[in-house]
Amino acid sequence: MAPNPKHLILNLLMAADGPLTSREAVGACALFGIRENSVRVALVRLSAAGLVEAAGRGSYRLGPQAAPLADDVSRWRTIEQRACDWDGRWLIVSTGALGRSDRPALRARERALTMAGFRELEPTLYLRPDNLVGHAPVVRERLYKLGLDPNAPVFSAHDLDPAREQTARQLWNGQALTTSYKATRQKLERWMAHAAQLDTEVAARESYLLGNEAIRQLVFDPLLPEPLVDVAERRAFNEAVQAYDRMGHVIWQKLLAHLLSGGRIDTAIEDTNGTISTKVSPPGKRPH
Repeated sequence: MAPNPKHLILNLLMAADGPLTSREAVGACALFGIRENSVRVALVRLSAAGLVEAAGRGSYRLGPQAAPLADDVSRWRTIEQRACDWDGRWLIVSTGALGRSDRPALRARERALTMAGFRELEPTLYLRPDNLVGHAPVVRERLYKLGLDPNAPVFSAHDLDPAREQTARQLWNGQALTTSYKATRQKLERWMAHAAQLDTEVAARESYLLGNEAIRQLVFDPLLPEPLVDVAERRAFNEAVQAYDRMGHVIWQKLLAHLLSGGRIDTAIEDTNGTISTKVSPPGKRPH
């Protein structure tokens, strides 16, 4: 299944070192069976929503509405640097005084809490282990930046009663998280082992799909401490994603350079088996 063109364009912009041209956007989306008209409609809608803005004739960059989230997501490469040893304290967020009728605000609140690894202990009371560098002040600032209403108190606590302490430690499935770290790491390592044998367009398409899945897993990882998860396995997963990302950047830079030089990727077609085929035309040559 082809990715949503708006999501693909935003992801490309977040990964880019600079603006993205409309030619690059059209060519990149063609890899996934997304036609040129759909790309241009997506760019118009993203621009209207303030998620992208013009960066010159025929080129785009992230807009003001996307900047805060994009800035946070872009820090996935240093996610392990956020963690520190856990002494048993908890970070608490209380949303009891916040409204629930504003749906956009509610979505932003839930996204912020999820991205920061919080889980609901009781109605309107969320927590996570206090194992993040900077503790409550830094986490508070991050949550507010991600969209949590500043009226929500964020603080550190300890000495939960035994029943709540036990419940809190069971809010995350640590074994499932550890298993997912290993499974995704092995999937990335297998792909990297044979990537050199792939054509550029195939490698670009596959590297995006698998890389997007892996990076999303990191971005939404709760960054739990021992003994709730196997931290060594998470770090190994992180290192694999870093290596995969470096390889993916080389592949995509090669593809985008081809597009900028006047080459093109013919509109991809998905067959009945779900396989996408593409045809790369060199500069100056029109497709038949």
